[in-house]
Amino acid sequence: MGEVIAGLLLGPSCFGWLAPQVSLQLLPPAITPFLAVIAQVGIILFMFLVGLELDTSLLRQRTRASIAISHASIVVPFLLGAGLALWLYPRFADGSISFTAFALFIGVAMSVTAFPVLARILTDRKMQTSRMGVLALACAAVDDVTAWCLLALVVGVARAQPGHVLLTLGAAIAFILFVLVIARRGAVWLARRKMSQGKTTQQMFATVCVSLLVSALVTEGIGIHALFGAFLLGAVVPYDSQLARDVREKCEDLVVVLFLPVFFAFTGMRTQLSLLKEPSDWLVCVLIILIASSGKFGGSFFAARITGSDSREAASLGILMNTRGLMELVVLNVGLDLGVLSPRLFAMFVLMAVVTTLATTPSLQALSAPRGAELSP
Repeated sequence: MGEVIAGLLLGPSCFGWLAPQVSLQLLPPAITPFLAVIAQVGIILFMFLVGLELDTSLLRQRTRASIAISHASIVVPFLLGAGLALWLYPRFADGSISFTAFALFIGVAMSVTAFPVLARILTDRKMQTSRMGVLALACAAVDDVTAWCLLALVVGVARAQPGHVLLTLGAAIAFILFVLVIARRGAVWLARRKMSQGKTTQQMFATVCVSLLVSALVTEGIGIHALFGAFLLGAVVPYDSQLARDVREKCEDLVVVLFLPVFFAFTGMRTQLSLLKEPSDWLVCVLIILIASSGKFGGSFFAARITGSDSREAASLGILMNTRGLMELVVLNVGLDLGVLSPRLFAMFVLMAVVTTLATTPSLQALSAPRGAELSP
């Protein structure tokens, strides 16, 4: 989150306001297209790594609790976001995008959980092996897959020409089936070949990279965004294979150290808090934060209680599922690129992502402090 906030501070909302001339020298508008390309490549690689880190056994071993909690943590905020869209659309949409696409996108933006951030929080607090930690990871994994499928649907609806929505969705389903059936077998074969040879050769790494780029290109051509293709391909590579570990080691440092800071700077340049001039704008921003938080927390909490968790564990799950972080920023940038979000609404949702994620660890610590031992392994 420090990197996210640093990116926002570099933009016009802070640095550009305090020292406009210096800001123009460091981040002139002329470099925006180049930053956009680098940021796009970086996010494609990042989503591929997120797919690689997704333990699909969590999906196969879903218990009744994880199914209920993960779906409730999506359905409740999605419905609340779609309801909020009824009020936001006439005030913030310019009419170039249909209400259906707008409402669907607001619902998805409210529903996202950042699986990598949640996993990091659990690891830092040594809760990843506890009952609640495993349940939270399983819920977040299911949440992630569902949310990205919903985003692909929304992008397909927003991009498709009238009468071509079903064609776009049909092509997307066909591609998903191809990756899950054919590409997955290829990934398993490559992982086994890696085990037999004892190392990941340049040819193997090149095969993975080419497959990644082709998958991203195909989904971009279909109309559901390159990010989805990258994530889906990463998810079919065997999670616990040496191939997956080697690819992560080769790519992770470059993505985290070089590409993601560029994405944060690019997002910061696009976030203009100065557009929130009226007190009513800030009230809308507070309303978005409250609805996003209450939807995620409430859906997760009540589903956890119904499936047998005590109130403290249910509340902890609700807090964890409210983590958004970088994943939310990725979704919001897609919305801004599509024209679904106006720059003013984009700034409000960025603030929502920052506030809800920053609140996770302090809230969890405050909740577990009296009985911290019960939440540890």
